[in-house]
Amino acid sequence: MDLAVVIINYRTPKLVIDSLQSLQPQIDSSRHKVMLVDNDSGDDSLPILEQAIKEYQWESWVTLIPSPVNGGFSAGNNVGIKAITAKAYLLLNSDTILRPGAIASLETALEKHPEAGLISPRLEWPDETPQISCFRYHSPISQFIDGAATGPITKLLDAYNVPIPVQNTPFRPQWTSFACVLIRQEVIEQIGLMDEGYFMYFDDVDYCHSAKNAGWNILHWPYARVVHLRRGSGSVKSDVKARKRPRSYLYASRSRYFAKFYGIFGLWLANICWLLGRSIAWIRELINNKQPHTCEYQE
Repeated sequence: MDLAVVIINYRTPKLVIDSLQSLQPQIDSSRHKVMLVDNDSGDDSLPILEQAIKEYQWESWVTLIPSPVNGGFSAGNNVGIKAITAKAYLLLNSDTILRPGAIASLETALEKHPEAGLISPRLEWPDETPQISCFRYHSPISQFIDGAATGPITKLLDAYNVPIPVQNTPFRPQWTSFACVLIRQEVIEQIGLMDEGYFMYFDDVDYCHSAKNAGWNILHWPYARVVHLRRGSGSVKSDVKARKRPRSYLYASRSRYFAKFYGIFGLWLANICWLLGRSIAWIRELINNKQPHTCEYQE
């Protein structure tokens, strides 16, 4: 099998069906298969998806796999990867719509760039506005930048700022969003499956970091375009925007990442840097009588 597309459903069956419909004209069932993993949704997802697969006659290329537990993003993707052997795996969020030719373009990039272990498309909104989807590693300095959220500090330390502005030509970021990412089979054989110690968040930067450490490049390929609706992921972004405390797995994932790649001392340093940055932001907010830019409990 040339390509296996892995999609996780967790209570988003209608989004999954829309995503599969965008995939259908790009799928060659002799070379491509979709592993659709239901992450123990506990709702009516399974019968809805089963009916859609039958109604649209997708049986030849879509396999629905009910997972008995919801182990999170990494675990769900691992279920799909382990279910089939392929030359490459496309991890695809349920809240994505593939633009025409996206699969063929990613396969072209895979063939032309054997040094690239992971390849990501351009993510965009339905109106074609691009989304930032490529990044630098999280580091203690980036935590200081995030905590301060102050323009002059961000500009001064721009080389350590995590988001990378949108680029229209291929380049090699340190890591990329796993809303849609193509992973070469050799990478999985070399570094293993995704770390199931992450329930959600930091799992993508972890895997890219491990792949880079093993000698692989991460390639952003903007010629392949995928709409990312951002309706099927966790609530962390909306929680922070509403100044609510994000779910505990965000903090657990952050701690796991820093301890894994920077050591316990690096984790403590990241915490200290964030607090220092947050102190600067707090002083600025106090002077200017502004509302906090981040959750008041985020420490």
